[in-house]
Amino acid sequence: MTNKRDNSYSTPGTMDITEHQKTFAGFIRATIWVVCLSLAALIFMALTNA
Repeated sequence: MTNKRDNSYSTPGTMDITEHQKTFAGFIRATIWVVCLSLAALIFMALTNA
């Protein structure tokens, strides 16, 4: 095996990552919603002695 890599098919820094960024932002937004709803449910259960 050799340690040579053929990177001629891509140039660093030229890939369009706007879709990746949108997906990541959506994932973060969904995670925040889930955490907030979970905390709200826990607080509600604590207040009602469930």
